[in-house]
Order: sequence, then C-alpha cells, then structure tokens
Amino acid sequence: MMELTAPFAAQLRKGKNKGWNLRNNRMKTYYRKEAVERMNQLAEADRAFVFIISYDGQRAYVEPADEVDSEELLYAFPGMENVPVGAVCKDVAVEWDFVPPSRESYERSINYVKKNQREGNSYLANLTCRVPVSTNLSMRDIFLRSKALYRCWVKGQFVCFSPEIFVRVKEGTISSYPMKGTIDATLPDAELALMENPKEAAEHATIVDLIRNDLSMVADHVHVDRYRYVDRLKTNKGEILQTSSEISGNLSAHYRSHVGELLFRLLPAGSITGAPKPKTVEIIAEAEGYDRGFYTGVMGYCADGVIDSAVMIRFIDLEDGQLYYKAGGGITAQSNNDDEYSEVIEKVYVPIY
Repeated sequence: MMELTAPFAAQLRKGKNKGWNLRNNRMKTYYRKEAVERMNQLAEADRAFVFIISYDGQRAYVEPADEVDSEELLYAFPGMENVPVGAVCKDVAVEWDFVPPSRESYERSINYVKKNQREGNSYLANLTCRVPVSTNLSMRDIFLRSKALYRCWVKGQFVCFSPEIFVRVKEGTISSYPMKGTIDATLPDAELALMENPKEAAEHATIVDLIRNDLSMVADHVHVDRYRYVDRLKTNKGEILQTSSEISGNLSAHYRSHVGELLFRLLPAGSITGAPKPKTVEIIAEAEGYDRGFYTGVMGYCADGVIDSAVMIRFIDLEDGQLYYKAGGGITAQSNNDDEYSEVIEKVYVPIY
C-alpha cells in the first residue's frame, strides 16, 4: 500500500534519511500541497528530482534522483535515467492479447459526450477506457524492452511508455508538444489521409488553442513554433502516424523557485482532457466511469533549471491481479463512432519490435 507522508526541511540534506527515501522498499506518495512544497524545496536546493503526478493532481511521487531505489522505481527520460547496467528482462517473443471494450458500452460513452457537446458544454473531450490485457511479460519486462521517449515503472503499480511530451523548460523557455491525431501507417496514403481528415484537423486546432491558453497562465509571449507535424511510431502491431505541434513561451526569472506551482498550474494536461477544460473534466469522469489514477498524469524530472516531462499515455496498470491497458481518443460532435472505436483498439499496443 502507498503511504502518504509530509515533506520536511531535513529531507533536502545530502545525507540519507530512512524516514522518506525508498530503502525500505515502500514507495511514498504526497498530497498535492505537499508535492508542490517538496518540488519547490528540492529545486531551490539544486537537487535533481524525479516526479510522477496522478491525473487528478492529488497524488505524486517526488524523489531526489540520487535517492531512487531501482527495485521500486525505474525511469528513462531524455537526459536522465536510473536503469541499472545489465538489467535483465525476459527475452522472448511477445505474446499479447486483449479484450476490446464493449462496442455497446463505448457507444454509450461517446454518445453521452456528444450530447453534452450538442448542448454547448464541451466542444472537445478526450474519452478513455480500460482494456484487460494478457501478456507473457511482466510490467518490468515491458519497461525494459519498450522503445519510447519516456518510460517509467513503479513496482506493483504500473508501467508507462509514452511518446508525448508534456512540457520542457530550458533557459527560461517553456515548450509543449500536444499530440492529437492517429492513423495506421500501413493504410494507403496514410499521412495524406491523416492530414486531410477534417475531424482530426479541427481536433488538433482546438488542442493547440487550449495549450496556448494553458501556457499563457505561466508564461509570456506564447506562440506556435511548429503546427501539425507528423511522427512515425513503431509498435508490436506495426507502425502508426501521429500529429503534434510545438508551442512555447517565456517564463519569469523566478520559475526555478516555483517549479511545483508551475507544473501543477498546468494540470491536468489539455491534450487528455478537452475544452473548456473544467467542464469537460466533469463530463469525461461521468462518461468513463472509472478512476484514471496515474494514467494521463505526468512524469519527468527537474535538474539545474531544466524540466522535461511527458503525458502518461500508453499505460498499463495492475488492479486485483489483472493488467489493464488504458487508451482513448478525442471526441467532437462530428466524430464518427466507428472510427473512434477503431482508434482506441489501434492504440492498445506495446512499442516492442
């Protein structure tokens, strides 16, 4: 069971403190206020730290990078990781099976979202579901064998292998890279079909506008650097194409002493909620009918004023002995329900190839 604990000033010392590090093999989580304070204190003390924050922002792991026990938490981010040299995992052909979400159930969820959109309560919602999966790999094996920009594994809890950047901060510039729009790369003229799909284009435009507004809460001179470029991702089922954009702004000189407030101010991520964000969060909670937990939260690190983080999509967790893959997609009033159902199934993969 995860244990809730409060931060205290002595935790910042370079020395060990058995009351809060991971040597006792029990990961600790922090409430939102505690996590914010802990991040701020670690950043002010120039201590590199790793963070993993739940979707609702109410739970977080926040640990100095040099105190993380790799038997409890493994992470691999651009520029920082703790994967032991020679880490061993099961080297076998991947067996992968899953039970698709009920078409009828998913249809009801989509239609509930669309009803709210017709009533003007939302114009884009990221609807997700949980899918039971079975595999011959453990979650740790999946972490070690996955090819993804951002990866993390928490013992007995979950594994995430995300391609989507949340925010990056370097030299006073904050950048975000929302990812919206997916297609099977093997389809004829797949990239052209993706780029010319009016629903995908409208959804992407909405998310870019939402992220611009979000960044404007913490930064000045927010602008779009790149709009709707295509990434090619390899999976155990083949290749897929996804579209992203790059948006950036300028932070104040004091951001390094307010890292906690900075990150939590932007949560939950716009790309996995919708617009307008507060009301859409209520709608998708009702439509989904389950607790996302850490799925669609954010993970990353802070070191020397640099922040690099990811949205926790492509996610598997363990509940009562069953592995669940959590996946979803953006819904608009113009969405084709068959296409949305197919997109969810397309996203149930592991990037092992």
